[in-house]
Amino acid sequence: MTARDPHRFVNELDEEALVRLVARLEGRARDAVFARLFEKYAERLALPAEARVLEVGCGTGATLRMLARRPGFSGLAYGVDQSAHFVEAANGFAREENLSDHVVFQVGDAHRLDFPPATFDVVIAHTLISHVTEPAGVLAEMARVVRPGGTVVIFDGDYSSLTYAWPDHAFGQQMDRALATATFNNPLIMRDLPRLLHDQGLELVEAWGDAVAEVGSGSYFRSFAETYVPYVKRAGILPGMAVDEWLEGQRQAMEAGTFFAACNYYTYLARRP
Repeated sequence: MTARDPHRFVNELDEEALVRLVARLEGRARDAVFARLFEKYAERLALPAEARVLEVGCGTGATLRMLARRPGFSGLAYGVDQSAHFVEAANGFAREENLSDHVVFQVGDAHRLDFPPATFDVVIAHTLISHVTEPAGVLAEMARVVRPGGTVVIFDGDYSSLTYAWPDHAFGQQMDRALATATFNNPLIMRDLPRLLHDQGLELVEAWGDAVAEVGSGSYFRSFAETYVPYVKRAGILPGMAVDEWLEGQRQAMEAGTFFAACNYYTYLARRP
């Protein structure tokens, strides 16, 4: 079998896999790492009082719910995702948190957004661009629907930097690559963003990187491994028994306080002239 990014092919997954992905997305949203990375760019957006915001590939809506809970937000945020299962979950979480007046979620394709040009003040892709079929096409759509002077936000990881400690360094590197290959359609896309944003007529305003690391204990990277290791096995990238041993070893390292995992994440803020 070949590796198939589960988020790219989310509409082909069974119910059990969808439930696991919802749990991963919501668990990630509760992690301090996720909140810190989101807040770092959210505080730079300078949203108008009645801002209109779009997130493409919104998943369970965690990012927009965090935005809607920020002090002073009184606008309207739309989330679009190709998965009806995710959208149903997103609307349910919004109702539970009494945010339905400020966030709306609907099924849609990031490559063909169903909105008129220049509709939004801010358009966000938070850990989306690494999964999509055609990154340039998604960026073109984001550039189309943001208003002149509006902001496009791209946040994602450079997954060649994804690494977990493992005593056998050679196998550890193989496992790092296998996780990136099985989980992301475009694991190196953040290196292309300066060129791709320019090609879509967007002006880069600010960009930065964050090294996310968990040493001793793990939560962010524990959830990542437990969610996506089954896709490494399913693709047959590495022997199944060796993969199981690796995952169990990561759990034991967390319990023993000897865990290490890290990945570099990047944020790009661009403006439509």
